[in-house]
Amino acid sequence: MASIKTTTVDAPDSWAPDQVSTFKFEDVLADNLYLSLTTFGGKIEGDQPSLHVPYVSDADDAQFTAEGAEIAETTPGLNEVLIQTRKIAQLVTLSTEQSQQVDTARVVADSMKRNVVSKLNHSLLTQVAPTAPAIAPSAGLVNTAGIIEGDPLVGNLDPLVDLISELESNYAAPKFLVIDPLSRAALYKLKAGDASNEGLLSPVTAEPVSAILGLQVIVSPFMPANTGLIVDPAAIVSAYSPVSVAQSTDAKFTSDAVVYRVTTRVGHAVVKADRLATISIGAPVAP
Repeated sequence: MASIKTTTVDAPDSWAPDQVSTFKFEDVLADNLYLSLTTFGGKIEGDQPSLHVPYVSDADDAQFTAEGAEIAETTPGLNEVLIQTRKIAQLVTLSTEQSQQVDTARVVADSMKRNVVSKLNHSLLTQVAPTAPAIAPSAGLVNTAGIIEGDPLVGNLDPLVDLISELESNYAAPKFLVIDPLSRAALYKLKAGDASNEGLLSPVTAEPVSAILGLQVIVSPFMPANTGLIVDPAAIVSAYSPVSVAQSTDAKFTSDAVVYRVTTRVGHAVVKADRLATISIGAPVAP
């Protein structure tokens, strides 16, 4: 890869380098959902396709012990989960003349970042589970076997209250409610009473509060329509690599063009499926 300087006026430095560079996943892709909805289990080095992440199963082994008495030994439930990772990449080619325009590098950098973040969010939430013998990419959270399915939420928040309680009974600590835009609309429309025009979640003229029943709400277009996902980040482990950003004039030398490339590797695994849940929100009721 050539180290050739090009015009990158006003472009973010981490997205418009003059050579191959690597950056922290958390810095250049700070708004992707892996950082909030999962627990970081380890960094992927090079082209390593998988990562073993250890964890200890919960056990009710602690006990009262008399003063001076010997404390009984217990054996911890040592387990591990295997995270399979896949590379996410994008390649963009521009003519040399385009690349030297003042705004081009910034626009391309922003576009590539949005595309990678979108792919990361889609992968985490709704990626279809791989079909054997394939083992990657990791299944999206809503497609994970064993997660709990709540009763539909239609006219009030009672099903959500019940679902949170069920998760907490499984020792979960639910923190996030991830919904699609249609679900947000359905929540906006919930009224304080049958004859009231006041929103159940907030005054009719104000934005709904950011937290519902203690859950931070995240709206994502990558969620299935009329679907909510309750997440305990401690139930999901993830692994990701640094982000590699590069540019070259060699790859398209005969076309007098500049090639920009961004790559990263990511994967996740659900450790405790019964600490996650989906719920239908505002879906049309069949007659």
